[in-house]
Amino acid sequence: MSAGNIDSTAIIGQDVALGEGVVIGPYAVIEEGAVLGSHCHIHSHAVIKKHAVLGEGVEVGHFSVIGGDPQHLTFDRSLASFVVVGSRTRIGEGVTIHRSIEPNGKTVVGEDSFLMGYSHVAHDCTLENKVVLANGVLLGGHVTIGCETFIGGGAAVHQFVRIGNGAMIGGLAEISLDIPPQVLVSGRNVISGLNLIGLKRRKVPINEISELKKVFRRVFEQTNVKKVAKEIMGGEDAPDSSICLDFLSFFGTGTRGFAKAQRHSGD
Repeated sequence: MSAGNIDSTAIIGQDVALGEGVVIGPYAVIEEGAVLGSHCHIHSHAVIKKHAVLGEGVEVGHFSVIGGDPQHLTFDRSLASFVVVGSRTRIGEGVTIHRSIEPNGKTVVGEDSFLMGYSHVAHDCTLENKVVLANGVLLGGHVTIGCETFIGGGAAVHQFVRIGNGAMIGGLAEISLDIPPQVLVSGRNVISGLNLIGLKRRKVPINEISELKKVFRRVFEQTNVKKVAKEIMGGEDAPDSSICLDFLSFFGTGTRGFAKAQRHSGD
């Protein structure tokens, strides 16, 4: 790697693994033991802690801290745990991602994701690929977010919550219950319908969207959504599309309960 790619004011620890073409800006800190894949770009004043592993082409904005200690009162700082960020993910300014509280555990951010300014990912979270967190999103510990999910600015997600694939969470939402795949959510755990715009943008076939609409209505017309989802999957007319099966199987696990669909007159 060319020395010209590293600003003279940057602080680089010993035994740092740097891939080809890495760019490190002024006053950035890369601690001993950190791993940066090829063509990463670390902007000025960012801090990459010793427990961070960055894939190829990751961009880290000004004043962000990747791999910091979890905010957990009993955490043993001598414990080895990690943050893993997937390739081509963009991290905005002031973002914080904390490492796991478990020995050799990982907080994971998937590939091709975008964490906008001042968002926070707590310990032991798992974000799948192509997740977008808008400015100021707060994720508690052990949160799981499915691929191609969008969370609007200022939203807060309670610890241990699961959010399914393709969901869209509105800005300033308060999420304390599990959110099924492919739905729209606003306010406090209120599902307003399916994320139809997202489904169309991802080029989901029209027939699969129609099937998902039917499944969505059947599940949420009852109060025991877990029971209904199981009955649909085991019934003679069980859907066979992967997107419907993903939606239904989501209700088979989890401990926090599920967000409820908003009822409209005439539904």
